Amino acid sequence: MKHRDTTRAVHGAREDLRALGVHVPPIDLSTTYPLDDLDSATASIDALVEGKAPVGSPIYARLHNPTVARFEEALANLEGAEAAVAFASGMAALTAALLAARQDGEHIVAVRPLYGGSDHLLTSSLLGLETTFTDPSGVRDAIRPNTSLVILETPANPTLQLVDIADVVAQAGRVPVLVDSTFATPILQNPLAHGATLVLHSATKYLGGHGDVLGGVIATNELWTRRLRQVRIITGAVIHPTAGYALHRGLQTLSLRVLAAQDNASLLARRLTVHPAIGRVIYPGLPGGDPLGLLDRQLRGPGAMIAFEVDSHEAARAVLRNLKLITPAVSLGSVDSLIQHPAGLTHRVVGAEAKASAGIHEGLLRLSVGVEDVEDLWDDLAQALPHASRHLQLDRPVNSDLMPWYPTHVATG
Repeated sequence: MKHRDTTRAVHGAREDLRALGVHVPPIDLSTTYPLDDLDSATASIDALVEGKAPVGSPIYARLHNPTVARFEEALANLEGAEAAVAFASGMAALTAALLAARQDGEHIVAVRPLYGGSDHLLTSSLLGLETTFTDPSGVRDAIRPNTSLVILETPANPTLQLVDIADVVAQAGRVPVLVDSTFATPILQNPLAHGATLVLHSATKYLGGHGDVLGGVIATNELWTRRLRQVRIITGAVIHPTAGYALHRGLQTLSLRVLAAQDNASLLARRLTVHPAIGRVIYPGLPGGDPLGLLDRQLRGPGAMIAFEVDSHEAARAVLRNLKLITPAVSLGSVDSLIQHPAGLTHRVVGAEAKASAGIHEGLLRLSVGVEDVEDLWDDLAQALPHASRHLQLDRPVNSDLMPWYPTHVATG
């Protein structure tokens, strides 16, 4: 029987629990495993080194861990993938994908904007790769004979730009496409269904959902799964079993958290649009926020991330300093709301020209909306935004079509 997303998130990789006589998955903390037979142990080593699952004993925790494997199986099921491979962080997962791709060629095509750490890794040449950065329409022209991977992020960090995955896949042709789908989660988007070969999540964010676990994961086909496992074995970029357990548990409430936070974000985005201290609000659910028409066709909802601009760096700093409930902090996807300044923090390492072309300006703030009561979140924003007003240089009309969403008690800004 084919179950729906919410059910699969709750029950994924738990099918054997009744036979084990337990209600929740056990945590396997072993670093090494007893070997009863040398020949079977050798066969298991051979399988693991080839990137396959163990044929008997896991041998050693760097090679395989049963608790982590449960999370991988559950995530792969949600993404419609053959398998998934978990890593110590999202950046470790991306690094593994780049190293795995290198055997096919030393050139990467990357669609900007990307998360600042991803952008920095690609510009650093640390892995011996050359990267051509482009916009979504330029992928075909950027492909070379030695191109081994196309990388994109949608919705993009931090500007929420939406990219048509199927279009990029068509442009890429023979070259596999990796999609960072961290902002969307498997609840709102499944890139493999649109032709991508790999989908990456910083599991630290929505998959964990509580700001207390680091991890990364890539869901893909069997060929790439083996490559990624081989890289993980060699580099040791493993995720600890307790983190694997926490991420597996996090999937149980993923749908509830994402949809509740999305409801909050949709309301806040409409209210922010008509606030006199704000020059621009970026949110896929707003009028004009989805110019490619990807909602419903690729993305099943606008998500819980909002980007908005105040007038300057000083105005942004004033807003951050005066928030009482919303936490000024990097990261995202937690049950509590977080806000940060991309130009000064997550994307500070990105070159000035690249930031400008992507619309990452000094007045841009990125808000990760949580599951608190939306009126409490709005009250906090409403009392903090007026502190940006003394830096205000905007002269623009209010969109009267959105006025019903704007509370009169904060209309003066």
